[in-house]
Amino acid sequence: MSLTDWFLLGVAIVGIVLFLYGANYYEPVVGWVGVAFFAVAFVVFLTLYVRGELTKKPAQNP
Repeated sequence: MSLTDWFLLGVAIVGIVLFLYGANYYEPVVGWVGVAFFAVAFVVFLTLYVRGELTKKPAQNP
């Protein structure tokens, strides 16, 4: 896994923790920030993955 993947995984985990904290202590702003962190990490990961697949050079056969 690349450094970007680890960073996005960390952001997603922080988002889940913030969501659970906000749900447990009735803090709606913290909960929604957690949802936003998780969603942004997911969308950025998918975007980078699709971009990498589309810009991949085909293998050259000798």
